[in-house]
Amino acid sequence: MPLHIMNRGRSAAGLSAAAALLLTLSACSSSGSPAGTAPSSVAAGLPSSHVHGLSINRQTDQVLLATHEGLFDVTKSPGTQIGDTNDLMGFTAAADQGVFYASGHPGPGSDMPNPMGLIRSVDGGKTWEQLSRQGESDFHALATAKSGIIAYDGTLQTSPDGKTWTPASAEFVPAVLAGNPETDTVLATTREGLQRSTDGGKTWQLNTAAPVIQFVAFASGTEVFGVEPDGAVHYSTDAGSTWTQTGSIKGQVQAITAVKKTDGKPTIWAATTEGLVVSTDGGNLFRTPPTAR
Repeated sequence: MPLHIMNRGRSAAGLSAAAALLLTLSACSSSGSPAGTAPSSVAAGLPSSHVHGLSINRQTDQVLLATHEGLFDVTKSPGTQIGDTNDLMGFTAAADQGVFYASGHPGPGSDMPNPMGLIRSVDGGKTWEQLSRQGESDFHALATAKSGIIAYDGTLQTSPDGKTWTPASAEFVPAVLAGNPETDTVLATTREGLQRSTDGGKTWQLNTAAPVIQFVAFASGTEVFGVEPDGAVHYSTDAGSTWTQTGSIKGQVQAITAVKKTDGKPTIWAATTEGLVVSTDGGNLFRTPPTAR
């Protein structure tokens, strides 16, 4: 379909849907399924009904889902669990492959404090170390940028090392935070619209020209994908300043991620209530990955 610049004609409906999403995220239960049992109401091909994060390894194409029941490798079906059964409410990949930051609540048998604060894995999610704010923070939104980590636990904060934190100059509630280790541009989806920072999350400005986006992900330092409440997909080549509409995703989206390799168009993945989908043509057409069928 031809590309076109989005106008703000659907802003009211979009903002209502975005607000509903934020309420849904806030109402998510902190309790997961007991270890060894299957969660209920699971989407086709997914190991959990609650997906909070999605990550793709650029080198190996490994597909990971962060869920209420822990971290799962869904590169092949059925998915396999990695590490302990902890409720990963917040999840983001670092610059180095196999390094992740997460937050949430301990699962059955876990010896971590509740909430877990910020934790880090350097072995692909098999084991986790406690970095800071254990027993204090449940970061529902997490992102990494060139200068450090951006996180939200009721207060938007930044950290250069995951251990010391500084409140950001922001009053909004982010549903999703997105960044890229190549730059200090960070995006946040909110009730009011898309917020944008160019200093690693310290200060923010509302992008009034952007479509109303629920989910957002960087494919590179400049290429970004966003998804509206109705599943419409948008693409930006200037780190979220301007947008063009591409295709659309069926089913309620729970998480997205995007990657850009050295050749070809960026790839966008989405976990939905109907399963896992991927677009390899820049967000125009989405299909079920062969390994997820």
